[in-house]
Amino acid sequence: MLIEPAEINALIKLIDDPDEFIHVHVKEKIIDYGLDAIPYLDKAWNFKQSSESLKKELEQIKHHIQFVNTKNLLKDWSELDEPDLLEGFILISRYKYPDISSQYIKKYLEKIKQDIWIELNPNLTAFEQIKIFNKIFFEIYGFRGNANNYHSPKNSFINTVLESKKGNPLSLSIIYMIIAQMLEFPLHGINLPNHFVLGYVDDHLSRLTGNNKSNVVFYINPYSKGALLMNDDLERFLFELKLPLKDEFILPCDSKAIILRIINNLINAYLQENQEDNVIELKEIKSLFPED
Repeated sequence: MLIEPAEINALIKLIDDPDEFIHVHVKEKIIDYGLDAIPYLDKAWNFKQSSESLKKELEQIKHHIQFVNTKNLLKDWSELDEPDLLEGFILISRYKYPDISSQYIKKYLEKIKQDIWIELNPNLTAFEQIKIFNKIFFEIYGFRGNANNYHSPKNSFINTVLESKKGNPLSLSIIYMIIAQMLEFPLHGINLPNHFVLGYVDDHLSRLTGNNKSNVVFYINPYSKGALLMNDDLERFLFELKLPLKDEFILPCDSKAIILRIINNLINAYLQENQEDNVIELKEIKSLFPED
């Protein structure tokens, strides 16, 4: 929508009008401008004479515009046949941090990848490759599980995890896997209940069988500094949870399932913090991802 500065500035001045009809109508008109309205909202917020009540209204309108934009982008992402996981992770992180730079995030991940690549050579076994990866990722860059604040929503946003180097099993696994796949390691996400891990798929066996999902050689737990797990370890884990040994628990999952799990983690995190508005919005986003 073509924006007229004089018109939107006039509308902003009417936001806190005591007449409820005018108040609602003005907010709807501003929201219709979409992202183009945000610089004007920011300018009004920073204006010295703006009251606290007006600033609160401006913040709510801005959040609504950004929320609708993020939801629409996630809807488009979810309708792709094979959506990019990193793009999905950045999009869901923009729910809380709409101004994060995807360019910065990609550049930072590329730097980690490059530092690992320098240490690799073609003669290494898969276990040796993972050992080098773990040394750079956990010892040099300092990534680790956030045991002290395990349920914090910040553990589920890529920008805050990259900044703090702390995350939950899912966020650490996603970042680990994205970098590994940049290095052409055959790692895939494993939607293990209560604890997301990664699976190392034997590409040779996959080509022989024509199935790239059933040939997981071993598993990796990024939350435990890249500890290696075998099939028996997952079976024991499921047995202790009194859950059956299902393919959906031990075989690779797709990007949509991973982003849906992030959304579920965020809903649970905000429930624990009694942030009902966040819960309602995230459930709205979740509805874009039908569960089997």
